[in-house]
Amino acid sequence: MSTPWSLAVPSLFVIQGRNRGTRYDLTSHEGAMSIGRETGNFVQLDDNEVSRRHAEVRRVGELFVVGDLKSSNGTWLNNRKIERAELASGDQIQVGRTILVYSKDGEDGPTAGQVDIVAAANDGEGSRIVRTARDADAATAGEPLPDDTQNRWLARARSNLQVMYRTSLAVSHTLDIDDLLGRILQLVFEWIEADRGCIMLLDPESKQLRTKARRDRRVGQATSMAISRTILDYVLDRGEGVITSDAQDDDRFSGGHSVVRTGVREAICVPMQGRYGTVGVIYVDTTVPLGDAIEGGQRQFTDEHLKLLIAIGHQAALAVEDTTYYSAMVQSERLAAVGQTIATLSHHIKNILQGIRGGSYLVDMGLENDDLAVVRKGWDIVNRNQNKISSLVMDMLSFSKEREPDPVPSDLVALVTDIVETVEQRVAEIGATIGWSPPDDIPQLLFDPEALSRAILNVVTNAIDAVEERPNARVTIQVACDPVAQRVGVTVSDNGAGMTPETIAEIFNLFVSTKGARGTGLGLTVSRKILREHGGDIRVTSVLGEGSTFVLEFPLRTGDGGQTLLDPEPAPGTP
Repeated sequence: MSTPWSLAVPSLFVIQGRNRGTRYDLTSHEGAMSIGRETGNFVQLDDNEVSRRHAEVRRVGELFVVGDLKSSNGTWLNNRKIERAELASGDQIQVGRTILVYSKDGEDGPTAGQVDIVAAANDGEGSRIVRTARDADAATAGEPLPDDTQNRWLARARSNLQVMYRTSLAVSHTLDIDDLLGRILQLVFEWIEADRGCIMLLDPESKQLRTKARRDRRVGQATSMAISRTILDYVLDRGEGVITSDAQDDDRFSGGHSVVRTGVREAICVPMQGRYGTVGVIYVDTTVPLGDAIEGGQRQFTDEHLKLLIAIGHQAALAVEDTTYYSAMVQSERLAAVGQTIATLSHHIKNILQGIRGGSYLVDMGLENDDLAVVRKGWDIVNRNQNKISSLVMDMLSFSKEREPDPVPSDLVALVTDIVETVEQRVAEIGATIGWSPPDDIPQLLFDPEALSRAILNVVTNAIDAVEERPNARVTIQVACDPVAQRVGVTVSDNGAGMTPETIAEIFNLFVSTKGARGTGLGLTVSRKILREHGGDIRVTSVLGEGSTFVLEFPLRTGDGGQTLLDPEPAPGTP
């Protein structure tokens, strides 16, 4: 059965015949996949020279094998009659007048750095331009030709629509230019019977073409690829796509004979025209005799190929421009963020150093006057600012480093008790009280004690700062386990000034602080990061003039690594 166009799956793609443009996914069917004219074949072809059951494709391990089913006209693989043969990506299977290409993404992927631009010689020979087209001409791709039948036109239109649809998908699913160009070349090779192809982009500074992607129909036979400088200059200067042949009766390329010298029978070269100019070119060529590839006398590259390749080049150019712009924007934002970070941290460090300098001055003055009270006061200032800079450094490390928590069986109540003892002096200095009644029903839990201690300490410190200079200043801490919800919660409440909904929405953003010059804007950001690393989060409620409550929640797991040992209370009437 035919399938939507897709990447990275082994497929058969009809490139010649009435069914041109149809793709068959070889992974969608089990067993033998028959090819023939009658209904019921996996690949049903509208071709009178194809037998009712002509050939079949089977999967053998990781390989696919094609075999003839005693057909009248035989099955041909790469112009060689076969009874049975393994398939390699890029192989062409001919049955009757129909040609199918076997494609398996990744076996003949794009390569770069194997393309030479050949300068023109002065011997008067030149390559003949068969056709030229501009970007506007691509809009006529798929229009009926004068001698076209309705059925053929519909088949061509369907094929063209599929090509452009897949191109749109390719350019919209990646921001990596190398990956993008590789996908574009893959699409081109599935649609055009080219032997070689490459995409070259203009260097923004030198304005020289640089090869970014290269693809060969048969990787094992890949050779150095030479492209005419004359053709490239013509396409870039005029913004036109061209089909060229090795005839010598066109004086527009009279300055060079490089197309003839490289033995290229036909080539297509189109500009990649974006919004702001030409960003590069797409080039494909064939070196095999036309009669060996398709039915006798017909040109391998047609006007339809040229127009659609121009349209593909335009889409690829837009994607290259967008990707380049996005990369520049990301780099600009990254540099701006670095600048903001340095400026913000420098400001906080400067304030801390000023505090240390002021405390040191008091210590020196107390030592000179043998005044122990002044020394003690100065040392308290120095010690407080030392703690600030230590916390700042630890928060910076916690924020910048992606880490997995290291959970070990730990006593959450003991951890919170240590935090309370750590901040008691600070609470006493501002004339506040701290409410903490250790519960006795909390078992050992599984968490990262060092990380969680920092998260809780940051929130507790913020609460203490919030109640400074408030009447009846008080901070309350509670720990509780919810066996039903399987959660542990550490609740920190204060009776400070409270916050507006707009402020709550901003407090977890980096460098946003409600404490002015006293805050770094890192504490809550780090705390939330730690809780989320534990699979939890922080909830905030606040009322202006009444205070705020922070709830730090994380999954309830006991010290043995399992779920909680606490059972929920039985429902009334349950034994």
